[in-house]
Amino acid sequence: MIFLTVGTHEPFDRLVQAVDNWCRAADCGGHVFGQITRRARYHPSQFEWTAQLSPRAFLERCHGADFIVSHAGMGSIITALMLVKPVLVVPRRAMLGETRNDHQLTTARRFRDRPGIWVAEDEDQLSEMLTKIRSSGRPTVDTGPALTPFAQPELSIAIRDFIFKSGEFGK
Repeated sequence: MIFLTVGTHEPFDRLVQAVDNWCRAADCGGHVFGQITRRARYHPSQFEWTAQLSPRAFLERCHGADFIVSHAGMGSIITALMLVKPVLVVPRRAMLGETRNDHQLTTARRFRDRPGIWVAEDEDQLSEMLTKIRSSGRPTVDTGPALTPFAQPELSIAIRDFIFKSGEFGK
């Protein structure tokens, strides 16, 4: 099952419509469930959805998913990583009025090379990636170390070095 989430604050109609269109073309039946927010203007016809999930129901949907499709929000990315779930992110775009600036584009590009995270910058890439994922069965990590909910070792080392080199630790 694919779980689509657009976050809790702003609608992301472009993403929801792109997944709905892909479902129509791919005849995906009951393989997608979406959380799309109360303020969404576009309501999908090809998959089951809800406007809101409780935190517990959200985690249950994430746990039950083979794969998560999401906006490039840090909450969704962190949740996917913590649950060791592959995630395909589509960043909101400021020029399309989906967000106030392109911070999600920056986030998506930063995480693009991390195992288990795929980035689609537009609807065509999203459709291609969803088709590839569906045809390959369960999504896998193509290269690099296994997907893990923990920080990359380089980050942990950099933080440790910063703390101890600052001279403030232990005062």
